[in-house]
Amino acid sequence: MTRVVAQGTFDILHPGHVHYLQDAADMGDELHVIVARSVNVTHKEPPVVPDEQRREMVSALKPVDEAHLGHPEDIFVPIERIEPDIIALGYDQHHDDEQLEAALSARGLDCEIRRASPLEAEAADRLLSTGRIIDQILDERC
Repeated sequence: MTRVVAQGTFDILHPGHVHYLQDAADMGDELHVIVARSVNVTHKEPPVVPDEQRREMVSALKPVDEAHLGHPEDIFVPIERIEPDIIALGYDQHHDDEQLEAALSARGLDCEIRRASPLEAEAADRLLSTGRIIDQILDERC
């Protein structure tokens, strides 16, 4: 059985998240998703939705076998526990593949890093980021 891990913030769920998770699920037999804790989100605005609520929403999605909250201090702890064969990154996630592979190797973790595919061109006009969704809500409702 091929175990896949996907990870992200998943603040306000949108079609880009669903595409990423379906793509990740298609890479193996079992999909585990690590939902970043708010304290670990430093590369963008912190999430609006509380940690456990985001985990619960991701857990309810069809491609997901199990959703876990990330570790508050060490992002590799859940990966060590899950022992994936593949880590599926979103096509636009900020992680450096080579640095991630080196960090995994240093911890004795042997898993393949793959990138999910982007959505098709016709999705260009869809709201595919939490930031864009929030901006549109503010523009239309405030």
